[in-house]
Amino acid sequence: MPNMSKEKVSMKEQAPEIRIKNFEEVACGYTLEEAIEEAGRCLQCKHRPCVNGCPVSVPIPEFIKEVQEGNIEAAYNIISSENRLPAICGRVCPQESQCEQKCVRGLKGEPVAIGRLERFVADYYMKHHKKEVMKPKSNNIKVAVVGGGPASLTCAADLAKKGYEVTMFEALHELGGVLMYGIPEFRLPKDLVRTELKSVIDLGVKVEKNVIVGKSITIEELFEDGFESVFVGSGAGLPRFMKIDGENLNGVYSANEFLTRVNLMKAYDFPNSPTPVRIGEKVAVIGGGNVAMDAARTAKRLGAKEVKIVYRRSKDELPARREEVHHAEQEQIIFDLLKNPVEIIGDNGEVTGMKCIKMELGEPDDSGRRRPQPIPDSEEIMDIDTVVVAIGQTPNPLLRDTTDGLDVNKRGCIVVNDDTMETTIENVYAGGDAVTGAATVILAMGAGKKAAQAIHEKLSKEV
Repeated sequence: MPNMSKEKVSMKEQAPEIRIKNFEEVACGYTLEEAIEEAGRCLQCKHRPCVNGCPVSVPIPEFIKEVQEGNIEAAYNIISSENRLPAICGRVCPQESQCEQKCVRGLKGEPVAIGRLERFVADYYMKHHKKEVMKPKSNNIKVAVVGGGPASLTCAADLAKKGYEVTMFEALHELGGVLMYGIPEFRLPKDLVRTELKSVIDLGVKVEKNVIVGKSITIEELFEDGFESVFVGSGAGLPRFMKIDGENLNGVYSANEFLTRVNLMKAYDFPNSPTPVRIGEKVAVIGGGNVAMDAARTAKRLGAKEVKIVYRRSKDELPARREEVHHAEQEQIIFDLLKNPVEIIGDNGEVTGMKCIKMELGEPDDSGRRRPQPIPDSEEIMDIDTVVVAIGQTPNPLLRDTTDGLDVNKRGCIVVNDDTMETTIENVYAGGDAVTGAATVILAMGAGKKAAQAIHEKLSKEV
């Protein structure tokens, strides 16, 4: 009989007063017994609505059934048939708006904890089993993959499994893209990321690090070097700013720079290593998305006494995941809402405050959210000494500027055929944030899978 509890099996977490003093993972994960109990809540629906909500089409009921029966290795094999990064996705995917949103159990209670179960299966498998990766026989067709983030990793893995000779070109000194530089250690441990990335590399994927395609080498030169196809998954690493006075002061960071310094330059290890981040006592993070939550919670752990989220809409319009907002509130992050910065104030080149204007919500805009409007004569000055701007990112224009015939839209995102992910240049494909702008890890992975299949279908016909 199914477990008909209306609530998910709870998952243990570090207490807020403890976790704000460390960078260890907040959520502790399920035990085997807890996972089996939660898996029992799945009704094994024949029409499998949850699968329709998964961008990479993981066979969700099938893997959950194996968990219920205690067959964790079988569950892992089912998940990894479609998703090479299950431990990562189980932690950072917005399941509440994807697979779990479609779950029938959510109609009269909480949906099955699909994300927690995926995380459990991946963690348990890595702890108890040694993964053996069979390197496929080469078909001698070379494919280049630009970038080392989720879209590129997925595309590379799917092509390598089919025998293609894949080379990844990564601009930084570590693979992973946003998985390594953007998401904090307390949400996604980097050793875990490296372990899952190894499963891709072990398929025979070659990696060239510290190579900037568009500068170190062009896409045209990749074709000249014998690559038959190119996939661009270079992400959206160019930060947006507010274009207000004071943004050039010391103590103002883009969220991209701030989190990269913390993750790749290991500011979280201070004082054991020199810190590449100067953090003040009073920090304002501008924005309301997941990146803003990550930056605010990171600043708290780096020693800031007061951290504010400054957002121009109300709490109901926050685009961040509910879980991230909840965790931020638990960690005493202040939500200073319905305010918009108009000037960053400084003295001798250093941030000393920020002038904001109060906002009110008007009619809905194109996104469906009520449009914020300034309230006249409502300016106030906040006493702060550090500002982190987390209002979004766009693709770097480098590839656009160095590649003839590569069309982009008005936001600088690469234009592709939605069915094949092919760009306006033949045999050049793209996916992930380079196409959509900043979005989720799993959506990027879905784009990488679609592109890999299209590349295979085209190249296999030409052989």
